[in-house]
Amino acid sequence: MTRVEKSYRGISERLARRYLSNLGGEIADGDETGDGDVVADDWRASLSSEKVSVGPSVTLTEVTVVFEGDEATLDELVEEFSQKAMRAGG
Repeated sequence: MTRVEKSYRGISERLARRYLSNLGGEIADGDETGDGDVVADDWRASLSSEKVSVGPSVTLTEVTVVFEGDEATLDELVEEFSQKAMRAGG
């Protein structure tokens, strides 16, 4: 099993969970606004977030996603998720 950790700025955990759901996952607790992992048959994603400073007066939300699964699946999943996240956050 491969593990990939990536961080995305300017996106909320709620939106990240929705994107992962659109890519074939299901939220473990069944609630898009909850803290559950997003799981599929061949991958799992755990999310966490924190506020980070981007200069003296600007803060952004930074969501960290830990993807777990086989390497071939994660290559495609991380790429597709990253494209969605970059369009949302910047």
